[in-house]
Amino acid sequence: MPSGAWRRLSRRGRVNALQFVCNNSTVVEYRGTVLVVEDDGDQRAVVRDMLARNGFVVVEVPAGRQVADRIAEVGPDVVLLDLGLPDVSGLDVLSQLAAAGRVPVIVLTGRSGEADRVVGFDLGADDYVVKPVSARELAARVGAVIRRRQRVLPAPVMTYGDLTIDASAREVKVGARAVDLTPREFELLSFLARSPRQVFSREQLLEHVWGTATGWQDPATVAEHVYRVRRKLDPADRGHWIQTIYGVGYRFSPDRG
Repeated sequence: MPSGAWRRLSRRGRVNALQFVCNNSTVVEYRGTVLVVEDDGDQRAVVRDMLARNGFVVVEVPAGRQVADRIAEVGPDVVLLDLGLPDVSGLDVLSQLAAAGRVPVIVLTGRSGEADRVVGFDLGADDYVVKPVSARELAARVGAVIRRRQRVLPAPVMTYGDLTIDASAREVKVGARAVDLTPREFELLSFLARSPRQVFSREQLLEHVWGTATGWQDPATVAEHVYRVRRKLDPADRGHWIQTIYGVGYRFSPDRG
């Protein structure tokens, strides 16, 4: 257990009126609720302590089949998911959570290979963190995902030719064809489409879409996501709404260059 305790600052018990008080009297303000899905009790304790000391309330789940019920009960701001679960595939859990789209998912795993990261992002992970990780970095990544999900998209529907992006429904269509994007792919496309022809560097996209920086996130992640969005928008590769400006970054072309 973390050396300290959460105390309520409101008689009504609102979760945003919490402080974590450590034994050394350090007070940390509440930053969000995290559902940690990890079968190893020792690992859960380490993660719980790291997050609690940085202002997060932690709810623990040791098995994949319990995740849906706990999400319904707790309503977490983010799920921190280990892939090596004892009862079901962690990748299956990730895929199901991403398809539901109700809560962002950060993969926390010892699998560090590029292929593993690509699969994780393909299945809808909002971030991919490799163990071991420092408390500071983990808290920063969790906080960034929560902040990004809480942002309100200003334009409910954007239409460019036969491309329609419905921000409130989180739906994309090309003509009558629905385009199945992961949450992160949708956020990338929406961000670029809100500023047609404006060029954004990889670093800027990491900051605005991923809520992180090149020190913690590989800039190649941006290129991977751009490639997948292009192929999903137009499998025949007849032209791109997202254009590469070589040596600079990417921009959205309303004319589909």
